[in-house]
Amino acid sequence: MATFSISDIEKFTGIKAHTLRIWEQRYNLLTPKRTETKIRYYDGEDLKLLLNVSILLNNGYKISKVAALEKSLIDKAVYEISSIDTLQSDSIKGLCAAMLSVDEHAFNKIISTYMNDIGLEKTMSELIFPFLCHIGVLWMTGAIHPAHEHFITNLIKQKLYVAIDSQTYKLRHEAPKFLLYLPEGETHEIGLLFANYILQNRGFKVVYLGQMTPEEDIIDVFEFYKPQYIFTSVTASIEHFDSMKDFIQHTADIWKDAKVLITGNQILNYSLETPKNIHLMKDLNSFLSFIEKDLQQASQHSL
Repeated sequence: MATFSISDIEKFTGIKAHTLRIWEQRYNLLTPKRTETKIRYYDGEDLKLLLNVSILLNNGYKISKVAALEKSLIDKAVYEISSIDTLQSDSIKGLCAAMLSVDEHAFNKIISTYMNDIGLEKTMSELIFPFLCHIGVLWMTGAIHPAHEHFITNLIKQKLYVAIDSQTYKLRHEAPKFLLYLPEGETHEIGLLFANYILQNRGFKVVYLGQMTPEEDIIDVFEFYKPQYIFTSVTASIEHFDSMKDFIQHTADIWKDAKVLITGNQILNYSLETPKNIHLMKDLNSFLSFIEKDLQQASQHSL
């Protein structure tokens, strides 16, 4: 079971340590556990409760009222706020609470509300990706189990599958062709799926190979399909390469007849010069600007 220090709780919820101690003494909001050396710590249920308390306080509740509520009523109040809430920080906390309690209904309610209000693309950029960054922090501190990550990422992928399948294609006959894949060892597919959605939505032709694709298989498809663009992502690791520089150079050499777009956490801090056919997409806006510019050029050439 994951445990959290009082400084962990402060970092994840925004509730100051001295405030939490006052709440414990004055309102008996929760009772921290103690190590053999009397150092206080909290478990996953405590973290979920405090995330929900933080959301309620941000939306006008008084701590005295919240402390008097049963946990089930606190959960209900948070769900009601989630249905009308547009504040990113509160929604991220709500998603964290849903993840920790493995609550698919609560997760879907927050996501569906966002998607109905602002659409899938803004929901991904303004809520899902910041939430995934937050998960990364929880993961690095050991606050969540692999099961939590699998649960939440699979729910996000389901949303993307549905969105991709329900698209009304605006395929342009002369539109450039993209080949999308993740290299061997790379399993983080959400960004690749989102890129697939964006490209198809704008009329590009796309072949999607998915995660952990052997290089020889990609070469076979490339020779047959002859795409103008390659899109890949490196989030966790780079198998068979000593450095990101080596991976980029190898990728440039293999796909020398295409423009190669690379995204993912591994390239965020990359500052070295890249080969001419390599384009590093360090955020969503740079990717959107790149494809919009090239789509416009393709349309002009087809006239």
